[in-house]
Amino acid sequence: MAHTRIALVTGSNQGVGLQLAKELVANGVTVLLGSRNLERGEAAAQSIGAGAVPIQIDVTDQASITAAAERIRTEFGRLDLLVNNAGISNTSRDAVPLADYAKSHRASNASLDEVRAIWETNVFGVLAVYQAMLPLLRLGVDARIVNVSSGVGSLTSNADPAFPYRTIFGPGYAASKTALNAMTLTMMIELEGSGIKVNLVSPGFTSTALNNFEGTESVEDGSREVVRVCLLGPDGPTNTFTRWDNATIPW
Repeated sequence: MAHTRIALVTGSNQGVGLQLAKELVANGVTVLLGSRNLERGEAAAQSIGAGAVPIQIDVTDQASITAAAERIRTEFGRLDLLVNNAGISNTSRDAVPLADYAKSHRASNASLDEVRAIWETNVFGVLAVYQAMLPLLRLGVDARIVNVSSGVGSLTSNADPAFPYRTIFGPGYAASKTALNAMTLTMMIELEGSGIKVNLVSPGFTSTALNNFEGTESVEDGSREVVRVCLLGPDGPTNTFTRWDNATIPW
């Protein structure tokens, strides 16, 4: 299979990112598997096979981002698809049940250091990667940016007392996704008329390390909307915020 489109997927050595990489490669896309730890990225790429290329990128390290952009420019000359998928829910290496997480991450008791760390990856990291990769996307073919967010970041949904995830809306992960949504809107507005399309996607409550594997959907099912949007053709829409199957999420 000829791999013609060039995609960078951050945080793609596990979870939704890895599943997405597998499916993009299967659909003829050359995928640069972005990983903080290059060895893990190499192992993930090897598990996928031809069409998967590991690349070291830590979205909280500007030097790492710059080096990745330069490598892409040197080896590929352009970027057709950027998927900002890397994200964290907390800084602890220990598994934390969601119920306990919600109790310890309220506005009144959340660790400011942890909130800053989460936002550094989920918000500022996405903006930094966007800024570094935009010149390469301008050289791309039918270029598209897909930012992986979450429905728990929707202000409209959380303002509704009936929203089932309202009780976990805190200043860390959930609010970082609200901020990511805002950052994505700034990109959408900036790139209107440029030919570069921007989409915001929620993979759903997927069972991954992000939620201590308490998610209710398999990584295959949870990744479906991300895959669908990433594979949209030249006539595919821009400026959307969706979950499976193409259901609009309110801002």
